[in-house]
Amino acid sequence: MNLIQHTKFSTFKMIFRQIGSLLIILGYIMAVPLLVSLIYSEFYSAAGFLISGLICYLIGFLLYKKIKISTEPLNRHALIIAAVGWLSIAIMGALPYFIIACITPAEVAQQFVPAFADYQSSIFYFRNPLHAIFESMSGFTTTGLSMAVHVPSIGKGLVFYRHFTQLLGGAGFIVLTLAILGQSSGKIAYMLYGAESTGERLRPTIIQTTRSIWKIYIGITLFSFIYLVTGTYLILPEYSIADNIFDSINHAMTGQSTGGFSTLESSIASYNSKAMEMLYLLPMILGALSLPFYFRVLYEKQISQFWKNLQTRSILLLSVFGSLILSFMLLKSELVSEPFRKGTFQFISALTTTGWQTSDIHAWNSSSVLFIVVAGMIVGGAAGATVGGIKIIRVLLLFKGLFWHINGYFYSDNSIKVVKFNEKRMLPDEMNRELAKVATFVFIYLIILLAGTLITYYNMSAGFTLKDALFESASAQGTVGLSCGITNPGMSPVLEITYIIQMWAGRLEIIPILILFRTVFFGSKPIIV
Repeated sequence: MNLIQHTKFSTFKMIFRQIGSLLIILGYIMAVPLLVSLIYSEFYSAAGFLISGLICYLIGFLLYKKIKISTEPLNRHALIIAAVGWLSIAIMGALPYFIIACITPAEVAQQFVPAFADYQSSIFYFRNPLHAIFESMSGFTTTGLSMAVHVPSIGKGLVFYRHFTQLLGGAGFIVLTLAILGQSSGKIAYMLYGAESTGERLRPTIIQTTRSIWKIYIGITLFSFIYLVTGTYLILPEYSIADNIFDSINHAMTGQSTGGFSTLESSIASYNSKAMEMLYLLPMILGALSLPFYFRVLYEKQISQFWKNLQTRSILLLSVFGSLILSFMLLKSELVSEPFRKGTFQFISALTTTGWQTSDIHAWNSSSVLFIVVAGMIVGGAAGATVGGIKIIRVLLLFKGLFWHINGYFYSDNSIKVVKFNEKRMLPDEMNRELAKVATFVFIYLIILLAGTLITYYNMSAGFTLKDALFESASAQGTVGLSCGITNPGMSPVLEITYIIQMWAGRLEIIPILILFRTVFFGSKPIIV
């Protein structure tokens, strides 16, 4: 074996060992929805989670325990691990959907259908492996697009699992694995952490940082649960306590993860209550704020971060003004009843990339759809949060760079054009480097969005227009989950695969996916460009 072959073999070993650690955690995680299935006496679902968990654990154990590595990792290895790892989690995470759909008898599945409904159980859509992978990818990437036409009809165990995957994917599955196993070396741990998140170190070590992130994340989720269960009880006292608790647990998980899955037939619109929609605004906004921001407020007691933190301040302002603008646009269109109610909820849902829905967006006019796509779904929430999109900090940096360049023409040639941004002072060279990185990312993001829109346009069902194609593609790539109806079990497999790729790329912010494709098709040797 020559040196090049040995290097490639060592790289594969490193990648597959780290994937093994992810699958071990995924195997253990299956025990939670298994327990939920047993609580609700859904024994076929419990068996499906048991089989899936054993498969994931055994494959992960073989990869992680049997492969020994000695190669020093490079940055590209961490990016490839992140890309392949997330794809592996989505594929293996699809096993419960597929297995449960295959082993559950029709008469048992029909028992999942609410008594007042006259439709068939949606669980059987997951006998199509592509639908199962789509649902899994949508869950772990916190997107929220779904193949389950009638969510309540798939059983409590699978309903819980959908929401649980969004909780796990929100703060990052690799971050979770580092926090639990804590066995990676300092260098590879730092690289893996940076490949999936902002890479901001909050504690002396990366392992301590990941554990702090998950403590904060779970803590806010618990707060959201108490907030929702209490609020629902006060607003809808006639609502079943059991259903209230189940809904609140699941919605707290998907609110904090900005995932958008819902336990209800028509998402939050099923409550048919203006007060309930107002109640659900807070969990979406909480999920859109960065976890490092919460760390500084909760651990370091920097209360001033609420008005000093640029991202937090900008998200709150954009939530208010964006909601008002969209509401006025819907009012002028005269196509939507209660435009201020629906405009406010849907804009915040789009900006925070949560994806809870209360309106038929397919019926909106083109200008309102374009506004919510550009000002909400593409922008997204804070970097360091669980949101998708470009992230608001990048948008702010682009605007800052534009004004900085214009002002530069008014300085003398000998002036040092220092720029202050986000509590940092940068010299011209540093600012130009930051602008180049952000502009490159935004350009690639928009190119992929354009490609996804065109693929959608030429593969969607009849009755939809170009605005619908743009909306659905932006929702998939921004991991938003709002839908105008294009996403459904009858959609083109080409389009379904396109959205799977867009969700995958959107969650990892594209670069790890490009590094993976470059390595697969062109190898790891430097190329002169």
